[in-house]
Amino acid sequence: MSCSAAAECCCSEPNGNKSNNGRVTWEGCSVLLDINDGDRLVFARLSPAAKLKIGNKNCSLQPLIGTPFGSLFQLDGTSLSPFIPSPQADATNNEEIKDDGQPNVESRDNRELVDNNTAQTLTGEDIEAMRRQGAGGNEIIEALIANSATYEKKTAFSQEKYRRKKQKKYAPKVLMRRPVARSICEAYFKKYPSKIGFLRVDTLSLLLSMANVSANSDILVVDMISGLLTGAVAERLGGTGFVCNSYLGQSPYSMDIVRIFNFSDEICKRILRCPISDLLSSKESPEQILQVADVNDVCNVETQSNDPMGVTANTDEISHSSGNDISDLGAENENIPVIRACKATKAGEKAPQETIDSWKENGFSSLLIAAPEMDIWPLVRDVLPLLSNSAPFAIYHQYLQPLATCMHNLQLAKMAIGLQLSEPWLREYQVLTSRTHPSMQMSAFGGYILTGTRICSSSN
Repeated sequence: MSCSAAAECCCSEPNGNKSNNGRVTWEGCSVLLDINDGDRLVFARLSPAAKLKIGNKNCSLQPLIGTPFGSLFQLDGTSLSPFIPSPQADATNNEEIKDDGQPNVESRDNRELVDNNTAQTLTGEDIEAMRRQGAGGNEIIEALIANSATYEKKTAFSQEKYRRKKQKKYAPKVLMRRPVARSICEAYFKKYPSKIGFLRVDTLSLLLSMANVSANSDILVVDMISGLLTGAVAERLGGTGFVCNSYLGQSPYSMDIVRIFNFSDEICKRILRCPISDLLSSKESPEQILQVADVNDVCNVETQSNDPMGVTANTDEISHSSGNDISDLGAENENIPVIRACKATKAGEKAPQETIDSWKENGFSSLLIAAPEMDIWPLVRDVLPLLSNSAPFAIYHQYLQPLATCMHNLQLAKMAIGLQLSEPWLREYQVLTSRTHPSMQMSAFGGYILTGTRICSSSN
């Protein structure tokens, strides 16, 4: 089992009561709701009173409590029920493969079809009458297919596309996903990439691997991407070691995303906060610390000045039922119940002095930096001596030049070896019968990563 999978199994309720096997939802946990295959992504806190608005209907999330993560639900009227594939859809999929397992090349095509809005004989009034009589979404879809004059003439692919289009409108599907590092990163990158510094999921995995994040490690993290990097490190540690979320100045950086992970109390105790000035107190002279603090205060003022803009821009994205513990992806308003989902778990407590002294004496196992709004080199120059000798580090930035400058200065100062500046590349493939090919649209940019190993130079 991978470290991320092990961390998933360690998730527990905010009040400390573990669910049956860690794979079943409980009241008060956070979930990621994927509506209609990614058309809409919503972070929600499950409770009997929570409601989710899909289209013009408010449906209760009560049926989701006590069901396994990964369950698929379908909107039936005003309630969510487990999704059951229709026999007609299965028959359409079976037509694509012959008895010998080879793809079925059919003779039908769409060359004779003309879209003149006369093929469908079922009117909107008829559909409303069916709804008043209690017809469900699947019944309406089958009625639309039966009254379509061109459905039988379409290819199997076109029939599947037609059915899927009607299903999204009349019988939406809701996939309940576990909020882990991968799903959270993918969701934010798809909808609001600027909130996580345009950090792609493959770049995040490379950061964790290059920094050798493993069990029983003490990881120094500078996280200015809303806590995504901190949560990913804590998830991989699985309740062992410590994550030190360091910051410049006196105001810690936001860790809102950490509260979505459903971390257990044991994991939350391993996430600590400490200002960089406290870590440098025995490493540098008081004059140097004062200079760092002055620069840090300026950086914090700039960051805080940008925060209200981000909150204002996101208020329009808040779900209409935010009062019922539902929040659309990207909302960072402090009054959103999703942020209060893990209030009982206090991740990010101030590090005790004994732990800080231990870090100063032994050094950190590795360093991770994701600070898109800062100049990287002054930060690396100050925090790199906090690592133990031969400790790896990985630095992410959206742009190339800050990392290139940092790499050059590290070479001149002889502070690190094995320096490597890389650009991650990712292409998604569609894997379907007779339709396996690279996706037509892909992410062309995933940022840059600077990696290396810290050494003890004569200046240290």
